[in-house]
Amino acid sequence: MIEAPEAYNLSKQINETIQNKKIKQVIAAQSPHKFAWYNGDPGDYHNLLVDHHIVKAKAVGGFIHITAENSFLIFSEGVNLRYIEDLSLLPKKHQLLLEFTDLTALYASVQMYGGLLCTNEPVLENQYYQSALEKPYVLSNHFTYSYFSHLINDQSFSKLSLKAFLATEQRIPGLGNGVLQDILYEANLHHKQKVETLTDQHKKILYENIKSVLNNMMELGGRDTEKDLFGNPGNYITKVSKNTVGQPCPKCKQPIEKGNYLGGSIYFCNNCQSIF
Repeated sequence: MIEAPEAYNLSKQINETIQNKKIKQVIAAQSPHKFAWYNGDPGDYHNLLVDHHIVKAKAVGGFIHITAENSFLIFSEGVNLRYIEDLSLLPKKHQLLLEFTDLTALYASVQMYGGLLCTNEPVLENQYYQSALEKPYVLSNHFTYSYFSHLINDQSFSKLSLKAFLATEQRIPGLGNGVLQDILYEANLHHKQKVETLTDQHKKILYENIKSVLNNMMELGGRDTEKDLFGNPGNYITKVSKNTVGQPCPKCKQPIEKGNYLGGSIYFCNNCQSIF
């Protein structure tokens, strides 16, 4: 799933790879997918984008926003983006294809769910995207401890677990269940720990690890559990993930465990991250 570090890295790679390329053809919804979400009629995407040049890509929380002259493409967390230089390598199934005049292409596929949104309107009516635009970008200096402290001290969130607070409802856009694993591991906090039980020191440590872990993931090109624009895994080696289940905890050597909580998998060290 695309989260803040991957959105940053993919946007950077798009700018380095397809910026200024001219769109020759657009094919949307070639392979029907129940949970591939389009903006309006995907049949209109070709007319919205054809003959336009790719101007710039940027990360907006966990979204990737691509400007193509006076139109925009916005991809959400569940979309896999790949660039190919040989059209004979194009997979048979995809949910969106941008073919360029130099016979290279960018294609998008959806596994579980994902948004592939195209519009020429200045405002996209998507509440999560608008929220990501309006809130401080977690990888920027605008995401301060003062802002985080105000958010976590909101009494309406006090009964929530840390996973519910941090990784649902896009309270911090781009911070989802994937990156949450190492953040909580480094902070020695459990996913089920209630927000109301945290001391000011716990909150400070949690904030510092949000910043440090996400920035480390960003600088290393994303997590090793996710792939970049060319299909390569990121260089950030996850501490607690599907890749490390059963392996010794780097801190205490107890085995890393896997559980299910709030509709998704969680990974943790039961010794280092015990609930208090």
